[in-house]
Amino acid sequence: QLQLVESGGGLVQPGGSLRLSCAASGLSLDYYAIYWFRQSPGKEREGVSCISSSGSTNYADSVKGRFTITKDNAKRTVHLQMNSLKPEDTATYYCAAERVPYRSNTCPRAGYEYWGRGTQVTVSS
Repeated sequence: QLQLVESGGGLVQPGGSLRLSCAASGLSLDYYAIYWFRQSPGKEREGVSCISSSGSTNYADSVKGRFTITKDNAKRTVHLQMNSLKPEDTATYYCAAERVPYRSNTCPRAGYEYWGRGTQVTVSS
């Protein structure tokens, strides 16, 4: 059974860092793209960062230079390192998985079939 579980959220002061993890079971990261989305109350869901099955990455303009996405295929885990956090980064962060060709550079922007339950990130002094 495919399952995604996020962890690592919490309360951090502006300028601080957090490392989110997305533990995936029931799939191989050689065949899935993983996307981090975030959503805060009253706002639309926003794509934050994606890592393809080949390991290529992309980032929203709002987080470029501050966030880094990586993955460990053997551990089936994707990490999102978030540095220089700002209050506007406050949101619930979700990881999502979508099947793509083996080790491809594809990072679909929509249509993700599998989702975790989310982890809350709050940036506040």
